[in-house]
Amino acid sequence: MKRLILLAFSLSMLLSGCASLFTTPQPGISEQEVIALKGQPDAVYQIGDTRLLEWSVGAWSQYAYMAKIGADGKLVSYEQVLTREKFGSIPIDRFTKLDVLKTVGHPTEVDYLPLIDREVWAYRYKEEGIWNSMMYIYFDSQGIVRRMENGMDPMYLRAD
Repeated sequence: MKRLILLAFSLSMLLSGCASLFTTPQPGISEQEVIALKGQPDAVYQIGDTRLLEWSVGAWSQYAYMAKIGADGKLVSYEQVLTREKFGSIPIDRFTKLDVLKTVGHPTEVDYLPLIDREVWAYRYKEEGIWNSMMYIYFDSQGIVRRMENGMDPMYLRAD
């Protein structure tokens, strides 16, 4: 019986420690509270008097999160940014690499295609919450977005 009580207590402590991983920060809390809840961000971007905090979740993940902190140091919004809508907000021939980083965060993969002189950033994401997709963003030598392509994530293609 003691083992069962100890196991239940240990399990509840473990789950309560993991709860912050699944908790969505609510607007109005301080930047320090967001960081306490989500951990140190992978990148921080300054846009005027607001800040964007980025949490990339690794090369195999299909999710990345951004917190927008207002001039008052309070959370304005917290969102998953690897979505069709966010990718759709990237204008071709106008956005730079920094603009893309501020919009959808760091890519899963970076490659260079010498025959067309383009750097390509690839982002895994769950399109419409269903399809395992990959968004490819092509930059010219000045770092300007010149093309975007969406397709199936090759990691999920079967080699039968």
